[in-house]
Amino acid sequence: MSEVFEGYERQYCDLSANLSRKCSSATLLAGEEQQQKISEIKAGLDEADILIRKMDLEARSLQPSVKAMLLAKLREYKSDLNKLKREVKRISSGTHDQAAREELLEAGISDAHKELFDHCTKVILQASSDQRERVAVSTERLNQSSERIRDSRRTVLETEQLGVSILEDLHQQRETLLHSHNKLHEADSAIDKSKKILTAMSRRISKNKWIVGGFIAALTLAILFILIFKLTHH
Repeated sequence: MSEVFEGYERQYCDLSANLSRKCSSATLLAGEEQQQKISEIKAGLDEADILIRKMDLEARSLQPSVKAMLLAKLREYKSDLNKLKREVKRISSGTHDQAAREELLEAGISDAHKELFDHCTKVILQASSDQRERVAVSTERLNQSSERIRDSRRTVLETEQLGVSILEDLHQQRETLLHSHNKLHEADSAIDKSKKILTAMSRRISKNKWIVGGFIAALTLAILFILIFKLTHH
């Protein structure tokens, strides 16, 4: 595994745990303190997004076998980060409703209209709550659809990367086969040269045999001639 990826991963895990703790503590706060805590959490989420992008780039630069494992892990981190973002939105939405209610209650209305105001406020808050729930459901569905689309895109990218890797392997195998073919061609050429040399040597040997044979025949005839000559002169 890449040491660079592991470094980003450690930073992200520490940051994610810290953000989770801040979200839990933010629900116990109110007013300006809660708003300040939410601002800190949002800044941390931006930093977490940057770490996710860095891990994604690093993972895609590695070997296919390692890259697939790291991308699967990265999907889990992205899912956790999306959950944190939804939690922050939920806390922020609750804070906004609470602030609006406090501002209205502090507006200095008369006692004669308080009961009517409270009733209207309850109706408005109930309608706002129902609407918020519908928006939350729609947002959740949209997030799920977006997540599925992102998963599909990641699958396509991973498939494309795998295809590129296979093509590279096939290209390397083709180069290896061509190299082997060239070696075989060179070996054939060497064999042909050896055959020509052996044929030439065989011809020389045959020629030398004829020369030696002729020399022996001539020597034999010469000896016979000498013997005949000596016999006839006795």
